[in-house]
Amino acid sequence: MYLSTEEKKEIFEKYGKSSTDTGSAEGQIALFTYRIKHLTGHLNNNKKDVFTQRSLIRLVGKRRRLLDYLKEKDIERYRAIIKQLSLRK
Repeated sequence: MYLSTEEKKEIFEKYGKSSTDTGSAEGQIALFTYRIKHLTGHLNNNKKDVFTQRSLIRLVGKRRRLLDYLKEKDIERYRAIIKQLSLRK
């Protein structure tokens, strides 16, 4: 598997509130971003993999919805996660 348990804990520890808080919006957004980068690299090598392309589109939508939720709920947390992950130019 491309993402081990230790790597997930590191992601949640760095971007979430703690390594065990997997439900925070920031942690989930960071995890989705990691998975999106992984799938994008896979699709660069395998251009005809339609199933992975569909999965990537769904992940981007999930991340977009979480970002919209966070933007409405707490704009400062939204700006912080955008800056940390460099999602905007």
